[in-house]
Amino acid sequence: MSFVFTPPATVSVPVAGTKDRFPVHRIYCVGRNYEDHAKEMGFTGREPPFFFLKPADAIVAVEAGGNASMPYPSLTNNLHHEIELVVAIGKGGKNIQAADAHQHIFGYAVGLDMTRRDLQGEMKKQGRPWCIGKAFDHSAPIGPITPAAQAGDVNHAEIYLQVSGQERQRSNVSKLIWNIAETIEHLSAAWELQPGDLIYTGTPEGVAAVVPGDILTGGVTGLETLSIRID
Repeated sequence: MSFVFTPPATVSVPVAGTKDRFPVHRIYCVGRNYEDHAKEMGFTGREPPFFFLKPADAIVAVEAGGNASMPYPSLTNNLHHEIELVVAIGKGGKNIQAADAHQHIFGYAVGLDMTRRDLQGEMKKQGRPWCIGKAFDHSAPIGPITPAAQAGDVNHAEIYLQVSGQERQRSNVSKLIWNIAETIEHLSAAWELQPGDLIYTGTPEGVAAVVPGDILTGGVTGLETLSIRID
């Protein structure tokens, strides 16, 4: 087989404590999945879960203990941070029941769903898709993936984000409106999950703007921290 141009390299994320890499297939994101964040965005209650996607090459993979950078994106004056627990799928499936979801999880990581909030807001007003606000280049920084057996009690882990040393977000994964297992059940009813899929599970309250020069440091108890600079 020959290609008309050289295929791009496989997007991958480091696996904590090993030299292995996790090849990325798709990136699914859950919207408004913490109650207090839903409220700060103007919504309330346990609405049915909804999802959006980012391209795999939106990943900015940060090595363990390392620092990375992402460029401040074009077309926006209001870039927001959203710290998230990321679930890495190791075994695919369709119509997965919540009780069986753990069998499909390879591991967990800390991620950022970076958002061009002004562009997202404008698209919402016009009733148009808001991919331009979410699915842009470098919009999905992620730290190393910790295998599930080594990650501890992720469902009750603390999650936080600091921006240049100042705390912006802090909550607990137990406050997810739709927990990890329920999210996998709903998601796998709409798409057949594949090994290599990443699920960004939602962000707690406290989202706000960042500017060039800011250093974002985020964590989830039991996982490798994530640190990235906005250039």
